[in-house]
Amino acid sequence: MSRQTPARLDISVIDRQRRAKISAVKVRGLVRKVLTREGIRAGEVSVLFVGDRRMRELNRMFRGADRPTDVLAFSFREGEQGGGETNLLGDVVISVPTAEKQAAREGHSLEAELTILLIHGVLHLAGYDHERSSQEARRMRRRETESLSQIERRPLRGSR
Repeated sequence: MSRQTPARLDISVIDRQRRAKISAVKVRGLVRKVLTREGIRAGEVSVLFVGDRRMRELNRMFRGADRPTDVLAFSFREGEQGGGETNLLGDVVISVPTAEKQAAREGHSLEAELTILLIHGVLHLAGYDHERSSQEARRMRRRETESLSQIERRPLRGSR
């Protein structure tokens, strides 16, 4: 049986917000670095940048929380039954307005916040889940910190 899995990372970037210009090239590069660091060298990932209204809808629909959140990750690897014909890793959705608020609260740039949220979402796609247990939360936080310190923090905003 031949499996139709991509021989490389296929990363789609969809920008559905108007608050900040997002560099798809830089987003793809960061996703690729995080996944490669996790030993994942092939698969399909979508990254979607949205406003708070859309994020609120998604958060309500999938988590039952009627408010926007900063990042949602939809991993197609979680609960996998095995034997899939494609290598869909999943989707990461980031609310840019919520990221702006968090950046202001934390005292850093929007670019830094978007980088943090993107790393967090991609680590979920790689199999990390901070909601599983306190031990897993510590493990994921440690990996996020390592990724932030080792991955070049290039801004995600700028020319497309």
